[in-house]
Amino acid sequence: MGCCGSTQKTREWKPLEQRKCTDIPWLLLFILFNVGMLCICGFAIATGAASRLISGYDSYGNICGQKNAKIPGIELSGLNHTSRKYVFFLDPCNIDILGRKIKSVALCVSKCPDAELKTYEDLTTFSTVNGSQLCSYDVQPDTYSSNPNRETKCPKLPVHPSASIPVFHRCMPVDISCYAKFAEAFITFVSDNSVVHRVIAGVMTSKEIIMGLCLLALVLSLILMVVIRYISVLLVWILTAVVVVGSIGGTGILWWLYVDQSKSVNATLPAVELEVAKDNQKALLIYAIAATVFTVILLLLMFFMRKRVALTIALFHVAGKVFTYLPLLALQPFWTFLTLMLFWVYWITVLLLLGTAGSPVLNNQTGLVEFRMDGSLQYMVWYHAVGLIWISEFILACQQMTVAGAVVTYYFTRDKSQMPFTPIVSSMLRLMRYHLGTVVKGAFIITLVEIPRLILTYIHSQLKGKENACARCMLKACICCLWCLEKCLAYLNMNAYIATAINSTNFCTSARDAFFILAENALRVAAINSVGDFVLFLGKVLIVSCTAFAGVLSLNYQREYTVWVLPLIIVCVFAFLVAHCFLSIFEIVVDVLFLCFAIDTKYNDGSPGKEYYMDKALMEFVENTRRATERYNKSEGESGEMKSMTGGTLA
Repeated sequence: MGCCGSTQKTREWKPLEQRKCTDIPWLLLFILFNVGMLCICGFAIATGAASRLISGYDSYGNICGQKNAKIPGIELSGLNHTSRKYVFFLDPCNIDILGRKIKSVALCVSKCPDAELKTYEDLTTFSTVNGSQLCSYDVQPDTYSSNPNRETKCPKLPVHPSASIPVFHRCMPVDISCYAKFAEAFITFVSDNSVVHRVIAGVMTSKEIIMGLCLLALVLSLILMVVIRYISVLLVWILTAVVVVGSIGGTGILWWLYVDQSKSVNATLPAVELEVAKDNQKALLIYAIAATVFTVILLLLMFFMRKRVALTIALFHVAGKVFTYLPLLALQPFWTFLTLMLFWVYWITVLLLLGTAGSPVLNNQTGLVEFRMDGSLQYMVWYHAVGLIWISEFILACQQMTVAGAVVTYYFTRDKSQMPFTPIVSSMLRLMRYHLGTVVKGAFIITLVEIPRLILTYIHSQLKGKENACARCMLKACICCLWCLEKCLAYLNMNAYIATAINSTNFCTSARDAFFILAENALRVAAINSVGDFVLFLGKVLIVSCTAFAGVLSLNYQREYTVWVLPLIIVCVFAFLVAHCFLSIFEIVVDVLFLCFAIDTKYNDGSPGKEYYMDKALMEFVENTRRATERYNKSEGESGEMKSMTGGTLA
C-alpha cells in the first residue's frame, strides 16, 4: 500500500501490451469502508429511524400510524396512533431557517384540514366530524373555545387548507403565501411583494422557453466539442491579441497618467495638496514600472512559447477528431452525473435516517421531545461525511480513467479500423477488472486534502465577525494553500491514471513516471494549461452568450413576461454548468493526448521499428519543429565556420 512500488529509475513504456491488477490492497480497503457505510444504513433502519422519517412523529415521541411504547418521563407518549397517520403542525409557517426545521408543536391526526378553519368552533366541528383532534391530546374538542391554554395547545388561527406530502405523510399548507417570510429570507434584494409575484410568474409561464434554451445549451456544447478543432487557431489568436493589446495599452495609460500627474505638481500648490500630489506621483511611478516589468516578462514568455502554442492548436485539432471516432465520449457527463445523483440521494436518505435515529430527550425549555444523537451516532455521521467525499471523488476518478483508457486506445492503435467496437465500454471493463484500486487510492489522496479544507472553511464561516484580523488571515491562507494543493494533486492524479491506462502500473509508479514526463516538457505543459484553459473558457463564454442571446430574443417575442431576470439567470447558470461538464471531458482528452504525445516523441523517432503513433496533425508539428531545429543548427554551424575563417585570416 506504500508509494515505493518500484525502484526502477527509467521505464520502457509498452502501451496496451499487458494488463495486470493494480493497488489491490486499496480496493480491499475501499470495500471494507463501503461495508461500514452499509452497516450505518442498516443500523439507521433497524433502530426505527425509517418509520420516524417516513411516517413522521409528534412532539411527544409517538410515531404516527402505529402503536407506541411509553417513554419514561414523557406524559403524552406511548399512545396508539394506528388511525392517525398524518403529522399536523400547529404553526407550520414558523420556519427556523438556520435550524432547518419547523418551530411548532406537531401532532398525529387522522385527516389534514382541507378547508380554512377561522375560529375555535370550526376546530371543534372538524374534530367532531372527522375524529381528528387538531389541538393537543390532553385537550378535549368541546373545550377548545374555553381552554385557557388554547393559544399554545391549539393551532394558530386561521388554519390554512393543507394536504399530505406524498410518501412522508406531513400536512403542509396548500397556499404557498404561508411561506412568505421563508421566501423573503432568501430573496433579500426584493422589498416589494409585487416584484416577487412577477418574477415567479415569469419563471412559471416561461418554463417551456427555459427548457428549450437549456436544450439549446446542451446541443451547442456537443457541437462545440466537434468543431473546436477548426476554430482553435482563431481563439488562440484572439487570446494573443487581447493579452498583447491589454498589457501594452495598460502600461501606456499608467505612464501617461504619471506624466500628467508630474505636470500638475508645482510649488504653487498648498502644502497639503502638494504632498498628496507627490504621493500620487510616486504611486503611479511604482505602478507604471511594475506594469512595464510585467508586460516585458509576459511578452518574452509569449515570444519563447510561441512555437509551443502550435502544439496546443494541434492537440485541440486531434481532440476534436477523437470525438468523431469515439462519439460515446459525449455521453460520459450524463453517466457520471446520473451516478453522482443516485449516490447523493442515497447519502442524503441515510443522513436523514441518522438524524431521526437518536434517543428521545425531553427539552426542558419547550417541554417537547427531541431526538438527539449521542456519541456513537455522531461518529457515524462523521464516517458518513467522509464517505460522501471519498465516493464522490471515486466516481469522478472512474470517469477520468475511463476517458483516459479510451483515448489511449485511440492514440496507440496505428490502424484505427482495428480498434474495439466501443472503446469506451472496453475501457470501462478494463477499469473494473484491473484498476479500481488505483482510482480508489487517487480519490483517497484528494479526500485527505479536501476534508481539512472543508473543516477550516466551516470554522471560518462559524467564526465570521468574531475572530481577529490575524486569525481570519491565517485561516484564509490555510484554506487557499489547501485548495492549491488539492488542484495540483488532482492534476497529478489525472496524469497518473493516464500512465496506468498506458502501462498498467500501480498508482505511485504511474504518478512518478507521469511526473518525470511532465517535468521534461514543463514549457509545453505551461503553454497547454494556460492557452488551452483560456480557449476552453472562451468556449464556455460563447455557449453562455449564445444561449442568453437566444433567451433575450425568445422572451422579447413573448411580451407577456414582465420580468426576465430570473429566467435568464436560470438559463445562463444551466448553460455554464452544461458547457463546463462537456468541455471538462474535452480537457481530459487534451491532457491524455499530450502525455501520449510526450511519450511517443521520447521513445520513437520515426525511423523503421520506431514509427510514431501520433496523428497527422501532430506529425506535422513534429516535422515543423525538426526543420526549424535543423535550420537553427545549420545557421549556427555557418556562423561558427565564418568566425573560425575570420580568426585564421587575422592570425
